[in-house]
Amino acid sequence: MDQPIRSIHVVAGVITDARGRVLLARRSGGRDMAGLWEFPGGKREAGETSEAALVRELREELGIEAEVGEALIEVPQLYPDKRLRLEVRRITGWKGAPRGHEGQALAWVAPDRLTSYAMPPADRPVVGVLLHPDRYLVTPEPAADDEAWLSALERALGAGAARVQLRMRQAAPARMRSLAERAIALCRRAGADVLLNGDAQLARELGIGVHLRATQLREAIGRPLPKELPVAASCHDAGELKAAQRIGCDFAVLGPVRETATHPGADALGWESFAALREAVSLPIYAIGGLSPADITAARGQGAQGIAAIRSLWPA
Repeated sequence: MDQPIRSIHVVAGVITDARGRVLLARRSGGRDMAGLWEFPGGKREAGETSEAALVRELREELGIEAEVGEALIEVPQLYPDKRLRLEVRRITGWKGAPRGHEGQALAWVAPDRLTSYAMPPADRPVVGVLLHPDRYLVTPEPAADDEAWLSALERALGAGAARVQLRMRQAAPARMRSLAERAIALCRRAGADVLLNGDAQLARELGIGVHLRATQLREAIGRPLPKELPVAASCHDAGELKAAQRIGCDFAVLGPVRETATHPGADALGWESFAALREAVSLPIYAIGGLSPADITAARGQGAQGIAAIRSLWPA
């Protein structure tokens, strides 16, 4: 008879120094995934709160007395021998000098270098939370008035949209290019990431990222753009998520979590199924489907980067 997979709750801390560098610890020899870098912390014992467990682990591992702050993300991750839930908290202060008291190497890493460190699967979405926006605006299809659409985009950027997918599948090619160029200028002026829905060739020519549709993802044999340009994909099931990871997508969008006006009658995942799909891959994932910024905390609690949306992020 197969043994049930054990469940482990791990609490880790994001420790940042005065220069903005983040502390990573290297898993020492003799442990599973030895040599990989992770956010320091450890298992929460029975009867412990997450805060108490993290304070204890950081005292034992690093020799510091930590002040535990806000929750950042909880990542459900399935490994061959265990089901892990990685709860990550921000450390707002500490006393003492961090040292590897268990023989582990430590590294203070600039945020833009975090992706170059090999990590266990559960730690990789944490990097996404630290580096990238918690909401992903998907623009509605432009109607007849381009100026009104661009004005609405400018207002969305002014309201804080920092990652944008330009969705203009119904526009004629010349109009798409012209409108995309103007939209890209607005996004760049606001410092926002920008991706184009579906058209990798045009995205390459314009120097922006591409967001692949699920049908394109299923046919893809490799990453369609160079590493410096972001690639994302829409996913609805485990197979599509694994395909997104296989071709090297930087992040994915998974849903619908709830029923939406855009796709009435479509089967909604709900948060439990979202988390079950999330645990099979290590990509940063935005939850989509009937969500708004008010749902970001719930989304982060199920391992999401944040939320993606049209209606709740686009000015009325």
